[in-house]
Amino acid sequence: MEADAASSLKPPAPEEASQEDPLPVHFSSSGAAAPATTVTSPGAREVAAAMEAVERDAAAIAESYASLFASLRITLSNVLSTSADNMECLGEVVGRLQESALEASSRGNKYIHSCLRLNEEMRGLESLSMQLKIMRKIVDSLDLAVDQLLHLP
Repeated sequence: MEADAASSLKPPAPEEASQEDPLPVHFSSSGAAAPATTVTSPGAREVAAAMEAVERDAAAIAESYASLFASLRITLSNVLSTSADNMECLGEVVGRLQESALEASSRGNKYIHSCLRLNEEMRGLESLSMQLKIMRKIVDSLDLAVDQLLHLP
């Protein structure tokens, strides 16, 4: 079974094997007090090389995760600051919209009051117009009477 596991792992390249010393495996029967014996059999070397490869891969994966989490942290920070900026901008827009609505409302009220004043003045002009119409009829009748008196045969 150990041979199957060792054969399924990719053996290190020849230049890697010559540059790196395999980690010795220490066996101790009574803990730290007894001297350690080193096993350097071919199976142990393959297992040690495989463990080194696994450790390197694990370190690379850990570094990738650390980089990913740092990138996510920065991105989340940017999103939150962008959201805060957007909320601030939205607040300013709402404030300006409210100011514009108040200004439009006050101008509308001024227009309505002007129209009401004009309406009152027009009512006064209507009565004046009626008086002028009556006066015109009177003047026309007086003019007609004067013409009749002047043109007597």
